Amino acid sequence: MGSPIIRVLSDVHYADKSSRVRNLEQLRPLFAGATSLVFNGDTLDTRPSDHPGETEKARREIQEFLQSAGIPFTLLTGNHDPDLSAVDSLEFADGQVLVTHGDVLFDNIVPWSKHAHMIRTKVIAALAALPEGESSQFEGRLKAFRVVSASLPQTHQMEKNPFKHAIRLAGDTVWPPHRFFSMVSAWNEAPERAATLARRHRPKARFVMIGHTHRPGVWKTPSGVVVINTGSFCKPFGAMSVDITPDKVRVNRLVTKKGAFHQGAVVAEFPLS
Repeated sequence: MGSPIIRVLSDVHYADKSSRVRNLEQLRPLFAGATSLVFNGDTLDTRPSDHPGETEKARREIQEFLQSAGIPFTLLTGNHDPDLSAVDSLEFADGQVLVTHGDVLFDNIVPWSKHAHMIRTKVIAALAALPEGESSQFEGRLKAFRVVSASLPQTHQMEKNPFKHAIRLAGDTVWPPHRFFSMVSAWNEAPERAATLARRHRPKARFVMIGHTHRPGVWKTPSGVVVINTGSFCKPFGAMSVDITPDKVRVNRLVTKKGAFHQGAVVAEFPLS
């Protein structure tokens, strides 16, 4: 039997028209060779919506599909699926690897949102409501962020009409145009923010794996912490996977073949001590 391979993916956004995953079977080739799977947040959207039946249908389909994989899997929460599981972060390789969705890096969760100020106000209140001392702890902050995320309604995510979906998506992300610069700023700030989080809360971590901003990449920060963003199954940037084995961390770009997702070229590889 070969070495165990933990495969990390994120931001599937199943059932959202923005996602390139129209059928969960498109993901099945990504199970090949893995001994366990980690979905690092935003697998679907479970927040309140005008279509609760569609949300529950998508939740059920995700669970049934992953159970059919025949290997262990863990669903981590993200800002779009704050109640999908009770797991907000994971650590591997004796704490050398930290996996968390990444929204906790920003005090307003989504800096490019038109509701960023309101979200920030909610985050402050949620942190203040925690028992004394918890707000400064990583677990406490994640808990507060999940409470806030669960209070934010879906907008375009379950919209079935393509035209309405496009309009609402633009309104949620890039309109008015100045919000695009907030998004770019978040892309640029995320790696160092992730490294800072690791140094403060998980000092043994040499690698931090996030998603959330949808910009895939690998960054070695000045402190030496390597930050890996696995991107998203939504356009335009695409996604990556990370394999964690007992002796290395390997990042692969994901490619499509006949509509299904497969691991492509190796983007980066690092030894684990």
